[in-house]
Order: sequence, then C-alpha cells, then structure tokens
Amino acid sequence: MKKYISSFISGFGAGVLQIVPVLKNLACCALIPIASYIAILLDRRANHDNGKMSLKKGLMIGLITGLYAAVFGSIFDLLITFITRNNDFIFAISQLQKVMNDFPLNEKLKQEVMTMITGVARDIQQYGFSALYTVSIIMNNFIINSIFGIVGGLISSQIINSRINSDNSEF
Repeated sequence: MKKYISSFISGFGAGVLQIVPVLKNLACCALIPIASYIAILLDRRANHDNGKMSLKKGLMIGLITGLYAAVFGSIFDLLITFITRNNDFIFAISQLQKVMNDFPLNEKLKQEVMTMITGVARDIQQYGFSALYTVSIIMNNFIINSIFGIVGGLISSQIINSRINSDNSEF
C-alpha cells in the first residue's frame, strides 16, 4: 500500500472532483490524466527520485490512480444518488426519449429500451437505488478511468523524462 500512496491520494481527489457537476464532464479527458501526473510527482518526491522514469512505472501509477478514482467516484456518486434520490440521469430522461425516437430502430425495441430507462429513473426516485444504474456507473468509471489513468501516466512520464533531458543538456 505504501508503494501506491501517491496514487491513493490523487485518485481520492479525482474521485471527489468527479462528482462536482461542472468537473464531471472533464473527468475522463482532463481530471484523471492530471491526477496521474500529480501522483507521479508525489511518488517521485516521496522517493527522492530525480532520475528518468520508466514507462512501465508511469503506466502502473496512472492505472492505480485511475482505479482509485473509479472506486471513490462511484462510491460518492451512488451515495449522493441514494441520499438525494436524484442525479443527472433523472434530468436527462426527456433528452433520452427524444434521442430514442430519432434512432432507426423498430418501435418494439424502442419501447423496451424506454421502459427500462424509465424503470431505472423510477427506482432512483423512489428508493435512491437502481441495480442497473449502479452496475453501469461502476463499469463505466472503472473502464474509462483506467484507460485515461494509463494515458495520463504514460504522457506524464514522457513529460518528466523530457524535462530531465532538457535540464541535463543545459549543463
């Protein structure tokens, strides 16, 4: 655990920020890679490492940061949904209905999908919980956050290595 404490700290911060309404839209493409970069910087500072960083280590720190962000983001999202019995999914139902009507699918399939969607919304409003919503949030967060954590870790290690190269070339 001590080995990945920087990932835990950055992942927790990203998980918390993932539920903030404006930042939620930037979570995958900006927030998670930035959290991976911060995790790498914290790890280097904690280990007094000033040398080049391997891509494998950057990848692992990014992946672990993404996984922690997924865990905490999912927990906080589901907890807030449970307490408030409301979330972005409830607000988007009318737009989902419009989009479903525009899809080139047969009417029976459209009706089945809309029944499922309205069932999820009804469960959230009545009980604060929907099994389908929970599974979709968890799967989405784990897949997306892991991918962008890895990307952030790889890019961050390249940025750090290029800074080391430019610092060494000045002398």
